[in-house]
Amino acid sequence: MSSAAKQQTLKERLAELIPAAQARVKEVRTEHGQKSFGPVLVDQLFGGMRGLPALIWEGSVLDPEEGIRFRGKTIPEIQEALPKAPGGSEPLPEGLFWLLVTGEIPTQEQVATLSKEWAARASIPTFVEELIDRCPPTLHPMSQFSLAVTALNHDSAFAKAYADGINKKEYWGPTFEDSMDLIAKLPNIAGRIYRNVYGQGKLPAIDADKDYSANLATLLGFGDNAQFVELMRLYITIHSDHEGGNVSAHTGKLVGSALSDPFLAFAASLNGLAGPLHGLANQEVLVWLSKMQQQIGEDASDEAVQEYIWSTLKGGKVVPGYGHAVLRKTDPRYVAQREFALKHLPEDKLFKLVGQIYKLVPDILLAAGKAKNPWPNVDAHSGALLTHYGLHQMQYYTVLFGVSRAFGVAAQLIWDRALGAPLERPKSYSTEAIAKLFKDKN
Repeated sequence: MSSAAKQQTLKERLAELIPAAQARVKEVRTEHGQKSFGPVLVDQLFGGMRGLPALIWEGSVLDPEEGIRFRGKTIPEIQEALPKAPGGSEPLPEGLFWLLVTGEIPTQEQVATLSKEWAARASIPTFVEELIDRCPPTLHPMSQFSLAVTALNHDSAFAKAYADGINKKEYWGPTFEDSMDLIAKLPNIAGRIYRNVYGQGKLPAIDADKDYSANLATLLGFGDNAQFVELMRLYITIHSDHEGGNVSAHTGKLVGSALSDPFLAFAASLNGLAGPLHGLANQEVLVWLSKMQQQIGEDASDEAVQEYIWSTLKGGKVVPGYGHAVLRKTDPRYVAQREFALKHLPEDKLFKLVGQIYKLVPDILLAAGKAKNPWPNVDAHSGALLTHYGLHQMQYYTVLFGVSRAFGVAAQLIWDRALGAPLERPKSYSTEAIAKLFKDKN
């Protein structure tokens, strides 16, 4: 790549890539548009559409055996290939966003430029600051997060351009601007919520010389801890995208298909992420681990841990953090966090318990016939890492997940507008209509 190309901004590079991507979509639809993509079972309609092939999502694809691939690259591959901070060993999320948007590994210079651009866009309007400040500390952090992101719609470039009659071929431009603003402003919003709810004092200013994760860590009060900053780089990267069918990703795409701007679309994503079956899972894992430690102690034997796991299952509950709707092997996001812990906190009591459970749970779940996938997912580990560094407020964990998930949702929103994705409008049926349909066929 030439030095001139290295100096391109993300938007300039994207503008070059869009025509070829549009042509590729047209080619695929012309060649395969009238071909069947597989049967739809009635059980899938009643079962949350699980496994139903129904969405286009460019940034990542989830393989049941090997886990997530970001633009074709596995987590170990992006850990190796993406630029790092000086002295750091974890990938910078700025590089991951560049990869999600362009399909290309950025240079160190491109990532540094993106860091500075986000820092320049990071301030939030005074009325949004006041909106957050007026929230009672008893209001869940995710409710405050969604509220603040929705309010950013006030300054949406896309909403203004649409009202001014922009040509639909140009939709991607203001969508890109809103998406960049959205991601840039999330640390200030997240930091303000954290300090208001948990009484951490005045919010420091964004530092234009720091990367995105370092600024986020500083706003949370952990900026002086180099390991926590590294954890944020890893955390945001691996939580950023997990193909398009999960609740937060699909919700953002669905709302965006109505040409709602990225702020409104991502606020909807956050409301989905706040649900107990989606983004609250890491909190539930930590609650379960804490109760286990209280009941059997910090240095319990394998036998005591096994007994506690069995008591959980016999009580009609699941082992939180184990199993996944798609994956059939250990989640590589779990592995990445485990490797981080082995490097930085191998003697941590909670980490040791997480590892002990990892050794015991799969065989127990298989013996109990409780799971197609008895292996741990990303949520089985993240809470233990955050706790180690002093971030004990479990209700807040989903906010960090939300900051991360903005990267994947925003990248897809940009491409949906660039490729002219239409309004989503699947067909629905009542239970009786389905019964009648098959009765008439017989």
